[in-house]
Amino acid sequence: MNKFSVDLTNCDNEPIHIPGKIQSHGFLVVVDKISLNISYISENTFSFLNESAVSFLGRSLSALDTFIKQQNAEFNLEDLLKVGIISKNFDAISPHPVEINNNPFYLIISASQNDWLMEFEPVTLQYDIQSSIGRSAASMLQGKNVLSLLKSAAVEIKKLINYDRIMIYKFLEDGHGEVVAEEKEENLEPFFGLHYPASDIPKQARELYKMNLTRLIADVNTEDAQIITYKENQPLDLTHACLRAVSPIHIQYLKNMGVYSSFSISLIAHGELWGLIACHNYSPKFIDYKAREGSKLIGQILSSALEYRQDEEDAEIVKNFKDTASALSAYLDKDKYLIEAITSHKQTILDITKASGVVVIFESGLKTLGHVPAEEDILELAKWIKKNSDESLYYTHRLSEIYHPAKKYKDIGSGILYCSLSKAPNEMIIWFKPEKITAVNWAGNPDKPVTSSAHGLPSLSPRKSFEIWSKIVNNTSEGWIAEEISSVLRIREIIITHINKEANQIRLLNEKLQAAYDELDTFSYTISHDLRTPLTSIKTYSELLLKNKSIDENGRKMLNRVLVGSEKMNFLIKEILNLARVGRSDIDLEKVNMEALLIEISAEVWSAFKADNSELILGQLQDLKGDKTMIAQVFTNLMSNAVKYSSMVDKPKIEISSYIDGEEVIYIIKDNGIGIDNRYYDRVFELFKRMDNVKEIEGTGVGLAIVKRIVEKHNGRVWFESKLNEGSTFYVAFKNR
Repeated sequence: MNKFSVDLTNCDNEPIHIPGKIQSHGFLVVVDKISLNISYISENTFSFLNESAVSFLGRSLSALDTFIKQQNAEFNLEDLLKVGIISKNFDAISPHPVEINNNPFYLIISASQNDWLMEFEPVTLQYDIQSSIGRSAASMLQGKNVLSLLKSAAVEIKKLINYDRIMIYKFLEDGHGEVVAEEKEENLEPFFGLHYPASDIPKQARELYKMNLTRLIADVNTEDAQIITYKENQPLDLTHACLRAVSPIHIQYLKNMGVYSSFSISLIAHGELWGLIACHNYSPKFIDYKAREGSKLIGQILSSALEYRQDEEDAEIVKNFKDTASALSAYLDKDKYLIEAITSHKQTILDITKASGVVVIFESGLKTLGHVPAEEDILELAKWIKKNSDESLYYTHRLSEIYHPAKKYKDIGSGILYCSLSKAPNEMIIWFKPEKITAVNWAGNPDKPVTSSAHGLPSLSPRKSFEIWSKIVNNTSEGWIAEEISSVLRIREIIITHINKEANQIRLLNEKLQAAYDELDTFSYTISHDLRTPLTSIKTYSELLLKNKSIDENGRKMLNRVLVGSEKMNFLIKEILNLARVGRSDIDLEKVNMEALLIEISAEVWSAFKADNSELILGQLQDLKGDKTMIAQVFTNLMSNAVKYSSMVDKPKIEISSYIDGEEVIYIIKDNGIGIDNRYYDRVFELFKRMDNVKEIEGTGVGLAIVKRIVEKHNGRVWFESKLNEGSTFYVAFKNR
């Protein structure tokens, strides 16, 4: 970056893990991992030991034993370090009590790249931290929802460390943060509800917050202590150091706010940085190591509770959506007309999402519920969607920025969620969300100005004013959450199944499907009579040529590739013939013992894929009535996919169970594999369609097409739920005859 191109990436590039300094309330001694000699030391060591810091460089760790006393006089610092190295666990040692000039200190040991970090901090804790933590955790967990939990946490943290202000700061989707809970002294102005730009906490700082769950700045006005070494051009990595010096930019921010001391506790949910407990004090304040560890434990308890409470609230949303889908499915079975079934009862298609309005366009009818645009605007929007998207699902929360005519009804439809019901252009459902004119209260201008540094060069300066900066967000609705998307996909599958079952002879979709069946039959005939014979010849002659000893190594490699290719082609041909055979075969109904069948199939699948490390869990297995050969093919394909696509996780697990729901027996095949991106949900059962994230895994894209055709031939239905990198669950419903 040249000196005239200054932007927010300056903050992201700051090497905050190697500042070359430490905070001066403690001192640092660094020991080389190989020689165990002192390789780095902080200059302020003299203030604590009354001995020049540079005099210790290159010497054995035992040089400190004269100055640093332990409870066991025969047990020196080097012995202590070796115990940690041998056990590979410094957590059991830290904090280790020592005495310096008759004052108590803690020794905290951690690892750097080539060295061991030994940090010495004063002991100041004067109360029973363990009982305080217990009381705080119990009080905090009384919160019955996420907001009350956060409020209680802020109150308890303030009691524990007695900072002037405790804020709980949540990271939002675009990276910026919001103060979602606060506990403060009465004389302080509230920060609750304020938003802070993402650039306030740059990328590398967020990574450090994930590794170091607490961070103390004892006094912003105290000069940091320089680290000295005899190693040239080898900056010391202080990633795991408690005393690591703070970015000058961040120090200036705190000074601008009048903050003298800050302390942060990371909140981690589902492995990601959910937010921070940010603590501010308006006078210098040091918290010793055990108090910080106690606060970290509170943060970890809160993180777990957050996950649980949030999952609980999400589960309640999902349950309501599923209950609505089940009710609509029942209405579809009873009512004569589709539109009436999903719009005229107590539970309607509007309740599938959190939308404020919905329109159903089906055949020649148009039905609306709630707040929606005028009919002519709806029809123009439907035309635009069909023209600009070939996907079965589309959603946005900023419609008028993409489709400008929507500006005139942005107060009704700034956000839309669309799903198609068929290939026909006039059959769809569109949900609407209104504009949410949001006054975002920024703590200062979110766009940092470029100012001149002391040297006259342009540089990024921290904000000088922390007055509320209000930014109005227009043309935007609330976003569509993942649970709403899944809910729409679920009801779409139910409706399409109903449409296909009730009107399969007159609808355009089924005419195209019949044409596809005919083409597949012709294609399978060509394969069996015209392709398999030359393929056999290719394989046979290749094998014969391999027996010829005059062929060199390169020639053999090429022939082996030909053989591998012919085997793959032969396998694909068999798969296609299996698919075509399903369409032509009659069903031979019989009672199928599913427990025996699944045990037999699992043995074959586990052997074929060498899946000894995959765990199979079989639940209750209801017997089915159907064609045993075809049913075996369905479960072979689904189990094979489950094993294949979970093979890359540490502990693959496949679960199979079933239950009776009214007139259906529903089987569930669940794995914890790589999952399916929701962009490809509508393509999963299509012939030869494979997802981008499975290209490295062998397959043909035919297996699930076979599953769908067999299930539909049994007048059943198949669907799935999946999350990327979390696994997939396939459901197969057969009639309970």
